[in-house]
Amino acid sequence: MKNLAQIIKEEYQKILQEQNQSGIIKTFRIRKVHGNFDCYNNKLTSLEGAPSSVGGNFDCFSNNLTSLVGAPSSVGGDFSCSDNNLTSLKGAPSSVGGGFYCIYNNLTSLEGAPSLVGGDFNCFSNNLASLKGAPSSVGGDFVCGANNLTSLKDAPSSVGGRFNCKSQKSGVKFTEKDVKKVSNVEGQILT
Repeated sequence: MKNLAQIIKEEYQKILQEQNQSGIIKTFRIRKVHGNFDCYNNKLTSLEGAPSSVGGNFDCFSNNLTSLVGAPSSVGGDFSCSDNNLTSLKGAPSSVGGGFYCIYNNLTSLEGAPSLVGGDFNCFSNNLASLKGAPSSVGGDFVCGANNLTSLKDAPSSVGGRFNCKSQKSGVKFTEKDVKKVSNVEGQILT
């Protein structure tokens, strides 16, 4: 499988050949993208070579990623790594201005997640047994349904939108009271 750096290098080689220029690229790294960066649905196994900063959205969903090492450290918009084979969020951006989406992975922990998320944080349908590592503050909705949670300990202390913890695979049914014990939720609580 190719990684992102190899794909970018090959595309750049094609551009050089079309312009009748020769040259061999030994190292190629995009440092900053001001807009969106999409690398979804490419069967990527690595984010090596990804930009270090993205001003808009970074979409790496529907690949074969097992790690976020190499992901941008800062994303101004949304970050979506859903529908991969991730077991950890180590390597995820430390800062996300929009939403953070890690739906349909094999996550057992949220350690490595950004501490502050400006938009939604959605970790629906993973294998989470706890919320350890969850952001401390989420500006939009917090969705942690369809996991193996038995406690809401370590949930964000502040949620600007809805809090959804429905349909736990563990069979535990949380109550609105359970949510209010751990989080100040401005929107609807879905249990």
